[in-house]
Amino acid sequence: MAKILVTMPDEFLNKVDGLADKESRSRSELIREALKNYMRRVSKEQLKNASRNAEILEDILG
Repeated sequence: MAKILVTMPDEFLNKVDGLADKESRSRSELIREALKNYMRRVSKEQLKNASRNAEILEDILG
């Protein structure tokens, strides 16, 4: 597994660590899960937009 360096404000990191501790997870696990969820959401939005664009194009070319 690769390691990366991420910078963030101390206050935000404290919140991340607090949440990870509350959920009995590591900081890395919490951040990985958050990024996975973000990527899924973005992919779904892109699919919706592509579908919307196809509908518009169909209407134009109709």
